[in-house]
Amino acid sequence: MLCYRFFQTVGNRNLIMPRKKKAGFDLRRALDRLDKVTSVTLEAREGVPEQVHVFDDPGDRSRKAVKSALAAGRPLLVRGEPGVGKTQLAMAAAKALGRPLISFVVDARCESRELLWQFDSVRRLAEAQVCGVLKCDEETVRKRLRERNFVKPGPLWWGFDWTSAVEQSKRYGEEAKLHDSDVEPAEGRVVLIDEIDKADSDLPNGLLEALGSGHFEPQDCERVAMSEPAPLVIITTNEERVLPDAFIRRCLVLHLEMPAEGELADFLIQRGKRHFPKASATLLRKAAEMLVKDRRESPLPRPGQAEFFDLLRSVMALGTGERKRLALLKATEEFTLKKHTGAA
Repeated sequence: MLCYRFFQTVGNRNLIMPRKKKAGFDLRRALDRLDKVTSVTLEAREGVPEQVHVFDDPGDRSRKAVKSALAAGRPLLVRGEPGVGKTQLAMAAAKALGRPLISFVVDARCESRELLWQFDSVRRLAEAQVCGVLKCDEETVRKRLRERNFVKPGPLWWGFDWTSAVEQSKRYGEEAKLHDSDVEPAEGRVVLIDEIDKADSDLPNGLLEALGSGHFEPQDCERVAMSEPAPLVIITTNEERVLPDAFIRRCLVLHLEMPAEGELADFLIQRGKRHFPKASATLLRKAAEMLVKDRRESPLPRPGQAEFFDLLRSVMALGTGERKRLALLKATEEFTLKKHTGAA
């Protein structure tokens, strides 16, 4: 099942040709852009509320990892427990760099080819039936049923070569649409392959050649080669399955972890201030202490940063005063933090 999405700039898979680059790609300029960003506001999308990503993790590791992946031209594999901010890191990197984000959410049925291209056999069969009804001549049938007309670019095709993906998308039958003017595909793309551990090992193994060589050949199409600048490919895993060693060797790896228990409350409070500036210091402190306690007592997977934000978001929306919001914390905790049987 194909399930990739174009966030921020390509909302419904309708695309536009990138503007012609005025100069060659400057890696140093891209790295400097990342260095200047301290936080990124991510607009609300598809039912997800507005979020703020802050580059404030200990040692500035996430920013350094993204910069290293850009410089090395390698995918960045981001490992960590659910809710720690792996997906949001990719979205923030795209926004900070001014690049379109092409997102593909992996599920148990996904195959590696879907990340490269998809052949629409059902559409081709329907076209053949139309040709039969219209009694088209042999040459017309041959042209209309050529396999390349039914090949749809996948997320890595968009990441490797945006221009050829736009051309192929039009051939497939998708029209172009203007996207956010702040984003420049010619300056690079960010591809997010989310939760790769949901699929079996055939999926990462099937990407080895394309990611290693920087090219692939879609069905009945010209070879797709990685254009400059190389895309920033960010891959996330919740560690539900072990990834093949050969795949990991082709990636840079970032382990995102929640701070140690003694530092976690202060960390959450600082994040909470960014997301909920109207929340009181008392409310943030009590919510953070609740999460720290629940992480200590809950079975795996433990509540994380995402659950902390859900708790605050609910309380801030449901309560109109400090006293009421503090009272709501305990009542809402049951639904936002204690999600598993056996949680105290």
